[in-house]
Parts: sequence; structure tokens; C-alpha cells
Amino acid sequence: MPRILFKNALLVTMNPEKEVINSDLLVEDTAIRAIGSDLGAVEQIIDATGKVMIPGLIQPHVHLCQTLFRGQADDLELLDWLRKRIWPLEGAHDADSIYISACLGIGELFRGGTTSIVDMETVNYTGSALQAIVETGIRAISGKVMMDWGEGVPPTLMEDTGKSLQESVDLLEKWHQAGNGRLHYAFSPRFVISCTPRLLREVRNLAEQYRVKVHTHAAENQGEIALVEKERQMRNVVYLDRLGLTGENLILAHCIWLDDEEMRILAQTGTNVVHCPSSNLKLGSGIAPITDMLKSGINVSLGADGAPCNNNLDPFMEMRLASLIQKPLHGPTALPAYQVFYMATRGGARAMGLEKDIGSLEVGKKADIVLLDLNKIHCSPYEGSNIYSQLVYQAHAADVVFTMVDGQIVYENGRLTTINEIEIQQAAEQAIKRVRARAGLADS
Repeated sequence: MPRILFKNALLVTMNPEKEVINSDLLVEDTAIRAIGSDLGAVEQIIDATGKVMIPGLIQPHVHLCQTLFRGQADDLELLDWLRKRIWPLEGAHDADSIYISACLGIGELFRGGTTSIVDMETVNYTGSALQAIVETGIRAISGKVMMDWGEGVPPTLMEDTGKSLQESVDLLEKWHQAGNGRLHYAFSPRFVISCTPRLLREVRNLAEQYRVKVHTHAAENQGEIALVEKERQMRNVVYLDRLGLTGENLILAHCIWLDDEEMRILAQTGTNVVHCPSSNLKLGSGIAPITDMLKSGINVSLGADGAPCNNNLDPFMEMRLASLIQKPLHGPTALPAYQVFYMATRGGARAMGLEKDIGSLEVGKKADIVLLDLNKIHCSPYEGSNIYSQLVYQAHAADVVFTMVDGQIVYENGRLTTINEIEIQQAAEQAIKRVRARAGLADS
């Protein structure tokens, strides 16, 4: 890769000193090599005058396999959303539709400045999504979803426990550390009410054996919690803790409905929580107690969740909503802009276990870099503005003009460089038709 010099950018570093500086930045191979001036001879210069440079944004909870289902499951609560729409559609996927769905989602993520994700796939054809991740250049932790139990799970998704575990291990051994180390595998049991105790115990053991993350959902919906209490005689987080799954290697999406004991467990074990405000609002699930989590020392990051419960993968929308929905509950000073931007960068890096590599613009870290043009009417005037407030309350995904992952330019000048946008959109239109027909939803 050439040495690339970014000239005259405003760097929002997110380093421990919280520096915001006008500077040059040098990328060599996959890493940031220098920040300052007079950085030597280079093969390529990018004039970033008037642009804001931020660390690549990080979303530790998305479902690339669901991008194809955008607009297919609106105005439903979680369990109906799953049983009536999402599970039948996921079960109707084929290898090609999974690949298309993943590329569609990654393209949107790149356009919005997201460079790293934690992705949960569906039961079948996960290899197609992992192939898309490697080919397009995104940084990801991903894994096949695991489902061997549950009311309303269609036969197309219901797994034999042993086969689910073995397929997960096979995928891990093939794909973990692929793409020059950008792709990591995670065991991904969907949630407690779709997994047997045996499956969850084996996931704990395998995650420890292979030293990888576990990614699942918990306490998203009150109906879900009632089922967990009925079937397992305790609440979600307590149950996961009894199984030995809580801890720094667990990435737990949502956590809206927590009691005091669950909050204490998450804090004491260092479990990572991913807040998905748009999804939580659209499904009517509730508002997560984020300010209480942060006060307890819980690491909280931000994710868009799946496209059919959002219906966007826009990190700027998630940042703005995350802050705003806490303020009527806790006052206007709750969840200020810097704290939210931290959640979208360093908080996400910590959740992924990659805080030494990503989440800030520092020498030696990976070259995951985003440029924004905030010289727009919705961001004016700039004089006297706080840059974090601009990024959280004013900026849009459309303000992103450049995205780099691992030193590779993946979006520049309005064009994706690793995805043929027109071809993928056309393929998506054909794919959703056959998936809907296969799911029996063609006429609905």
C-alpha cells in the first residue's frame, strides 16, 4: 500500500487527552504512522482542508443478513416481528441472497462512516456473509446465529444442538483472522428463549477454548423476559451469569429492562452492552437505562441493529437519538455529546476487544479513518460551536466524504470502491422477490 498523507485536517483524535487539532496525518500500510507536520515523502496526498477527520465509527450490533429485509417487517413488536416476518425470511435465504444482503449493508455502513461492526448472521449460509466481509474490506466480528429451541421458530431455522455447535466451530476454524486479520469469529446464540441450556453451556466452553467473543441479545422486550422467567425461573442476565457467560468477552445487545441485580452483575463482570436506540423505539421495546449503566461503570456502545427494525444503519442517527431520549428522563445534561461520541468510537472498540487497535486517531493504531465535510447549511455557523455537538446533534451520514479501513480506501468522492453499488442494488431487488416467495410472504 502507498504512503498516504492527509493534509490540513481537523483531527478529532479521541485520544486520552481529548485533543482536537489541525494537523497532517500519515498512513503507511494499515496503520497511522505519524501525526504532525513535515512528515516526509509520500506516494499520495489527500487535501483535507476544511474537512473533519474522525476515527472510524464502530457498531457492535448489526445483522447484515437482514439488510435485504428493510421495509419488510414494520410496525410490529419484537416477538411478532420475529415470528411473523424475520424468522420466515431468514429461513428462506439462499447463499447468494445472504451475500447480497451483506454487501448492501456494508455499502451503507461505509457511506455513513462505520468501519467496524459486530455482526450476527442467520442459521444458514453464514460463509457467504463472511466472504462479503473479507472482500469488501470492513472490520468485523461475526458469527452464525444459533437456535435449537423456542416457540415459533420455523423448521428452516431450528437446529440440532450438536450440528449447530459443530458448524460454528467449522466456520471459526475457516474464517477467524481472515482478511489480513480484519475478521474475527464470535459464537452467536440468538437469545435465551431460542437456545437450550446445553447449547449455551457449550458456547461458554468453546468461547473460552478459542478465546473469542460471544454475541447475543438480552432483556430487549418484556414478553421475552417473561418467557425466560417461565422457562428458566430467573431473569436474562442472572441466567447468563449462572451459566458463566457474563464478562468482558460477552457483547450483549439492548438490555432495556434490567433490575438492580442484573445491573450489578453487568457492572461487576465487565460485560459489554450495545445500545440500539432506533431499533428499541421502532419496535416499541422501551428506553434502555443508559445513564444508570454508565454511572455503574458498564461499557456501553452504539449499534443500529438490523435494517428491518430501524430501517437505517446510520451511526449519526443513533448518536443523536441516544442522547436525546435520555434527556426527558434525566434532564438536559444527561448523556452529553462527548460521551455519546465516545460510545460510538472508543466504547465500541472496547466492546470488540480492540481498544489497542481502533477507536481513536493515534500513532500505531489501525488506519480506520473517516472524513466529513461539515461546511453545510445544517452545520453553520461553525464559529463557537463544540465539535462533538456538531458531530452528534448536527452531522448526517451524508456528510461523510471519505472512509478508510485498515489503510484501504473503501469510499471516496461519492463512490464505493470495493462494492459495485448499482449491481448490488439491482441484485437485491431480485433477491428479495425470491426470498419473500420462498417464505410464503410474496402476497402479504
